[in-house]
Amino acid sequence: MDLDAISQHFFGTTDIDTLSPEALEAGRERVSIAFGTEREAGRRFALWAVLRATGVAPAPHVAFKDAREIRAAETYAAAIGFAERSDD
Repeated sequence: MDLDAISQHFFGTTDIDTLSPEALEAGRERVSIAFGTEREAGRRFALWAVLRATGVAPAPHVAFKDAREIRAAETYAAAIGFAERSDD
């Protein structure tokens, strides 16, 4: 899934930083619902990554059942955390 397409679909914009708190929360809710119902692994991971980026993703061991998906999500979260710390 294309992250710009996900942002446009669920948040109505590709620039999430411009959203009001209410619009951000509404988009998060839409992504959460889609994440809960999505069955394709790649799409599920992309939706989880959007939730992670907006601060509301469940922990990898809660979000995923497959050990490979859990490791991938943990690795992704660690890499993003490292990048965020490096930006400071």
